[in-house]
Amino acid sequence: MEMDNMTSVQEFILLGFGIGQHKRFLLLIFFTILYMLTLAENITIITLVFLDNHLAQLPMYILLSNFSWLEMCYVSTTVPRMLFDLASPHGVISFHECFLQFYIFFSLGCTECFFLSTMALDRYLAICCPLRYPHIMSPHFCYTLVALCWVVGFLWYLVPAVLISLLSFCGSNTIDHFLCDPGPILALACPPLGNAPLFSQICLNGLIIGNVSFVVLSYSTVILTLMKTSSQGNRRKAFSTISFHIVVVTLFYGSVAGMYLIPGGESQSEVTKAVTLFYTAITPFLNPLIYCLRNDQVKEAVGRLLRRKVRSLERKQRT
Repeated sequence: MEMDNMTSVQEFILLGFGIGQHKRFLLLIFFTILYMLTLAENITIITLVFLDNHLAQLPMYILLSNFSWLEMCYVSTTVPRMLFDLASPHGVISFHECFLQFYIFFSLGCTECFFLSTMALDRYLAICCPLRYPHIMSPHFCYTLVALCWVVGFLWYLVPAVLISLLSFCGSNTIDHFLCDPGPILALACPPLGNAPLFSQICLNGLIIGNVSFVVLSYSTVILTLMKTSSQGNRRKAFSTISFHIVVVTLFYGSVAGMYLIPGGESQSEVTKAVTLFYTAITPFLNPLIYCLRNDQVKEAVGRLLRRKVRSLERKQRT
């Protein structure tokens, strides 16, 4: 990456949160614990679905277990590097590492958008087309949807990421953030920027607006269908399920829209860092709790797994 003055950018400096050493240490402890709990929660969900034959055949839990794997990847792209910078006095990151984090982070975010739409589709088919649901949402079709989410997610932002990586960078190589985000990176690039900002904004707007519209339409149709349902028990159970899904969608898209759609959302401010921190570290921790809290099927699966372990121990003791 040759600059106009014939020097080259070999590394960036991540400023992080701009706080004192004592507060950095407290944040380090807090987010280390939060990261470990996030991994433990999502591993528990994956293991439970894998070990329980009943859950492993249900479309919602096939999607949920893969979503948990996605959340583990998503949080591991940013949080370990953030913890390293909190423990280290210098937030130096190489040019290639920065753009690798940037591309993987955004690709996983795109994949999450498609996952949330897929889970909305699952709830729509389950409630609005109950007779056709078992035939449409077969395990094979679920895994096909999962594969499409991953492939399209990693292809969606490829062109903007390549265009931004090919820019020249002038002046300071200091990024006022705790991760490599397109806004701060573009702010360091020297003109002309070409089509990189335009392609970036088009991809982001298309991704967020398209998926949010699909999710809103799906859940609106589900709610209207439930309002017409005669059985109050079925209605209450279905509302309980989709309410958790709506909370997850609101948390994710609310913070992302504030960052990338609202004018001035990419400004390098402490508020921006806090919003980014929320959807990169806090949301992956909350999602497993929201999806599985008060979930009767998960509780029953845990009970079956514990009883299986108890019987296995009893057989070993007898032998």
